[in-house]
Amino acid sequence: MAEQAVDTGRSVTASGAGRRGAGRAGVPAGAAPPAPAAFAGRRRELAALRSDIERAGLDTLSGRKGARSRVLLIAGRPGSGRSALADELARQLAGDYPDGVLRSWLSTADGRPVPTADVARDLLTRLGERVPAGADEDELTEALRAALADRRALLLLDDATGPEQVEPLLPDAPDCLVLAVSAGPLTGITDVRPCTLGGLDTAAGVEILTRYAGPTRITVDPRTAEQVVQDCGGQPAALVLAGGWLAAHPKASLTDLLRTLFLLPPGEEEAAPVPRPLARAFRLAYESLPPSAARILRLLSLAPAGLVDAHTASALAGCSVGDADSHLRDFAARGLLRPVEPAAEPVSGGPDALAGLPAQYRVPNCLVPLLREQVRAHERPQEIQLSRARMLERTVRQLQSCRAMGEPAGSPARERTSGLPRSLRFGSVPEAAAWLRSRRPALLDSARIAVADGELDTLDRRLMAALVRALLAHEAPETAAPDLYGLHGLVLEVAERRGLARERAAALLNLGDLDAEAGRAENALARYRGALESARAVKDAVATGRALESLGGIYAELGDWQRAADWYGRALELRLSRGDTAEAARLHGRLGAVHTYAGRWAEALREWRAAYGAYRRADDAVGLARAMGETARIQEYAGRPEQALRTCFEALELARKAADGRLEAALQLRIADTFERLGDPAAARLHRGLGERLLADHPA
Repeated sequence: MAEQAVDTGRSVTASGAGRRGAGRAGVPAGAAPPAPAAFAGRRRELAALRSDIERAGLDTLSGRKGARSRVLLIAGRPGSGRSALADELARQLAGDYPDGVLRSWLSTADGRPVPTADVARDLLTRLGERVPAGADEDELTEALRAALADRRALLLLDDATGPEQVEPLLPDAPDCLVLAVSAGPLTGITDVRPCTLGGLDTAAGVEILTRYAGPTRITVDPRTAEQVVQDCGGQPAALVLAGGWLAAHPKASLTDLLRTLFLLPPGEEEAAPVPRPLARAFRLAYESLPPSAARILRLLSLAPAGLVDAHTASALAGCSVGDADSHLRDFAARGLLRPVEPAAEPVSGGPDALAGLPAQYRVPNCLVPLLREQVRAHERPQEIQLSRARMLERTVRQLQSCRAMGEPAGSPARERTSGLPRSLRFGSVPEAAAWLRSRRPALLDSARIAVADGELDTLDRRLMAALVRALLAHEAPETAAPDLYGLHGLVLEVAERRGLARERAAALLNLGDLDAEAGRAENALARYRGALESARAVKDAVATGRALESLGGIYAELGDWQRAADWYGRALELRLSRGDTAEAARLHGRLGAVHTYAGRWAEALREWRAAYGAYRRADDAVGLARAMGETARIQEYAGRPEQALRTCFEALELARKAADGRLEAALQLRIADTFERLGDPAAARLHRGLGERLLADHPA
């Protein structure tokens, strides 16, 4: 019988960031992930898979070098140890792929396929590539193939539901390797080398039991140990649970285990979406738990992304964080949870920052359907909703604390978090950032689940607002943009479902900004028009003004100066009607710039002079100097260099009074250019030297 591996559920996320050989924080590129603690057997399958890597493909046989990466498939039913075998193979091969091992889960904990765009975006982020916010699937997968084209990396695509998930992610790079894990074949992908898993052989199964029960009980009764392996169908997940039962019952013999398994009352194992031996072993482990522990365990199936820590368990079950932590450690010892290795998670704070955080665990995907059945059987819908609400409320408080750590020491936000329980506070900024990155999959999944539920819209809006603020506090805007785009899309979904015009306007404005930054002008125009409609419906002057100005900005980027001036003019009228002098001055400047680009010098001068007047009323010295400087620029464009020079000297004096060294330097350089045009090189050299010294003294 074939040897088997136990699915430990451990992540193998060690990726090369940036160029070849560069590593991520705490995980050098090409570093081998830790060996699974319960891996057993599978030597024959490992040897066959390694052999398949070197075997000639169809392209090679026809005399052509393969254009795409080699694809290996490990196929097996849930609980067959398919992920553990992939982990072990990736660990052994990691040294051959200096650009790293990249692992992605293609299914959620409850079996839903993960959108290909999300997978590609996550892989690009871990490769250190900039990901455009809101990019579609084709754009993202093309960018992924381009990023892998000159790399030698191993791509581990776990829990694929079918070939349509795998095929778009295949690199056009023969030096890369794709290792896919699925329940069945990947029909339609050419030259796939499949490895189909059966049950464990007896020796490997007994080895797993020994690791949990210790050698003594196995040595004194080897025949019964072999019988347990056979009754578990050689399924490693079932054997892990049986071994966990033995570990939790140190005085029980193997005969007691076999008798307990045999005496389990008839259940619905045949109808369960997992193999019957696994369903029976789960019942053995579950029914041996105290009622309070069994309740905590089944509620863990509600955890977003299948990831739990003591805070998640505490909130779901309504118990203390200490009790939850104790239960999680016990579940892991029984094989009901899989520890997530901290070093496997790419976080900005590195392993040291993660050391102070609660341990994180993964609920094995093969157990989620069984746990969900227990939830349906024992929990009323109102209790499930209450558990989810507690979890979301706890997450909001953690996000608020995380965001506060991004504020300066002594700030009001920091002061507010000082009153929170110690378990909800972070010891340092790197620790808060590490928590945010390590919990990112669960946090994003929390938002998606809450929005899909539809019954917790008040909480999910608070959650998304807190998550947006935390991301912006700890990440650069371009790094956070892809996640922000998804979150603003969820806010828009809730706002449209609930008829919340103000929130709809805000979401559309944020999405429009991200579309504009990504160069999708038409999308941005549509977003801004929708925002304007919603803002006007509820007489939201702030959102209306922002939408009007944003429309002007997009048309300016498109070079449609007339429409840009029209929208900026409408925004200016609104600001003037509200007496907002500072904003009116800025919009006069926007209009002046548009007229300048259009070559309408008289209109441009009029607007910059109006801006000068508004800045003077607002007592903005820097604004005054900038408006005067722009007036000088337009005078020169209009063919009046002497007048421009006089105006520029006036602006220079204003910049000195405002103590704006950078602006003073720019004006000195502009004066130098004007003197050159007027045929005075000596004066030009003098002012250019002054400008360059000012730039050196006032770096950006």
